[in-house]
Amino acid sequence: MAELSLQSDLGIEHVGELHQVLLPHLEDDEPVSLVADQVQRVHAAGLQLLHAFVRDRSVAGRHTTVTLASSALVNAARQLALATSLGVDNTQAVNGDIA
Repeated sequence: MAELSLQSDLGIEHVGELHQVLLPHLEDDEPVSLVADQVQRVHAAGLQLLHAFVRDRSVAGRHTTVTLASSALVNAARQLALATSLGVDNTQAVNGDIA
C-alpha cells in the first residue's frame, strides 16, 4: 500500500502542489492511503481534487482510503457536503476560508 501524507495547507493556492503529489498514483494498482493528520487549512478546491482522485481510482477498481483525518479536513468535508445538499454555491466559505 502506498501512503501519501497530505500537506498541511489544502488552500486553493496549493492545489497545484496537491495535484502533483496525487497524479503519479492515479493509476497505481496497489491501494493508496492518504494520511491527513497534518491538514490544518482546507478550501473547497482541495476537497474537490481529493474527491476526484478517490472517485477516478474507484471507477477504475482501485482502492483509496483517507486515514488519520484531521478535524480541519473532517469539518471542511462536512461543511461542503451540507452546502452541496442545500444547493449553496460552492464559493461560500469552507472552514473559515473563501473556497
